[in-house]
Amino acid sequence: MNWFLIALKKYATFSGRAQRAEYWYYFLFYVLLVVSVSIVDAMTGSYSSASGMGMLGMLLTVGLLIPSLAVGVRRLHDTGRSGWWLLLAFIPVVGAIVLLVFAVQDSSPGDNAYGPCPKGNVV
Repeated sequence: MNWFLIALKKYATFSGRAQRAEYWYYFLFYVLLVVSVSIVDAMTGSYSSASGMGMLGMLLTVGLLIPSLAVGVRRLHDTGRSGWWLLLAFIPVVGAIVLLVFAVQDSSPGDNAYGPCPKGNVV
């Protein structure tokens, strides 16, 4: 939960680097929140099958859009790639697979063009 809060504190920080733990714990808690909110939406009757989400789900998605993009960009920076690679998400299937491969890779050792290694002095 601490990693999720760290990512939220860096709400719109697109510079710097995010190590794997920050990215994946953010993603885990995001998914848990989406599932919880979807259950609440279904129980309250605010779920719309036409849009695929309810009122609370929409608010959560809009509220966490910028932090999700920011942590994704910082994760790409940690692997030595530009944040523009995040646009691969618009390519069906292949884009998601490529971004998944990038997200599971280890940090590039030492400092890179996007800042110091978030793990500390790893050379």
